[in-house]
Amino acid sequence: MRDLARHGGVRELVRRIEAATPRHRDRAVDGLRAFAILGVVCGHWLVTSLVADSGTVRGASPLQHMPALAPVSWVFQTLAVFFLVGGQVNTKGYAAARARGESYGRWLRVRMARLFRPVAAVTVVWAVAAGVMLVSGVDEATVRTLGKLVWSPLWFLLVFAALTAATPLVARLHPVWPFAVVLHVDLLRLGLDGPAALGWIDVPAGWLVPYCLGAAWARGGPSDRRTGWTLLLGGGAATAGLVSFAGYPAAMVGVPGATLSNLDPPTLAAVTFGLAQCGAALLLLGPLRRALARPAVWAAVALLNLSAMTVFLWHQTAMIVVTSTALFLAGPLPGLHTVPDDLRWVLARPLWLPVFALALLGLRAAFGAYEQGRGGRSAVVTSSSPARTPESRRA
Repeated sequence: MRDLARHGGVRELVRRIEAATPRHRDRAVDGLRAFAILGVVCGHWLVTSLVADSGTVRGASPLQHMPALAPVSWVFQTLAVFFLVGGQVNTKGYAAARARGESYGRWLRVRMARLFRPVAAVTVVWAVAAGVMLVSGVDEATVRTLGKLVWSPLWFLLVFAALTAATPLVARLHPVWPFAVVLHVDLLRLGLDGPAALGWIDVPAGWLVPYCLGAAWARGGPSDRRTGWTLLLGGGAATAGLVSFAGYPAAMVGVPGATLSNLDPPTLAAVTFGLAQCGAALLLLGPLRRALARPAVWAAVALLNLSAMTVFLWHQTAMIVVTSTALFLAGPLPGLHTVPDDLRWVLARPLWLPVFALALLGLRAAFGAYEQGRGGRSAVVTSSSPARTPESRRA
């Protein structure tokens, strides 16, 4: 990407990305993936706070102190869209690999390398950082808080990797079957006071629902506006009923101190909410295709997709870097180090998001090459990777 910038600036970069994009590519799929990643990143930045008091740094959430903000989580908890796109892309990708005579093992190795190659970098950096902090006298509670922020989102990668590996087995599985599993598990563990450990069955089953919807989409299943409205309205009504009458939390993310989380493990309410999100995603396909026909808009989405894993892995580190640097230079600041329990914090927090984004851009520049492969160049264009540039074709 830096090479491209040197060869003619932004306009030339946009032109090259446009020229390198296959005409048959459904750009809306990349748009949905970008939307899902940005939703996760912005959601974490808005509902996670590092409070500096008593010589330690601890995590806090505005949803814990101001539950009326729960609707914020409905906008930014976009994991179901990512699994929908993942099911669609992996199913098409595996079918194309088989058509080329490529083995399952080779296909899976390519997918796993793209997922986990960037993890090595964040693992090494944070292992060293944790050691340095402990040797320097930083208290263990602070190191544990920061480590949890960085590592806790990685559960998502393990689940996504498992579903990717199972694609040949689940590609034709109807979404109603994993949905039924979640329904019965919740009835047992929540309705009949069954063992809490049963909930972990919902981790694969819950995310299989949107993944299987994506697989059906890839096979030519219903993806029209009627299906979109059915999923959106049906899933939305079911979620509203579960929250209003069945005791499920209103927040679609974990809240510190809550007795029940919709994500840890995923509940029936999280799954029905995910169905509503999948419906909204299908309804957005047309508008996204029209918007992404514009070369500049498409270039921005393609570049984000090239660094999707880097953005996901390093976004919490960006927030930590900004928070710790500001604390060292200026002391506790509103919306950054203060307890998220009042309107002042709510008004101040969004002002810090551009600063977090700048820090993330710096981390992307430093570590993006681990995701893009040899020489830090763009990945080969497939149904699951963004546009390949002329330079990357020569790699």
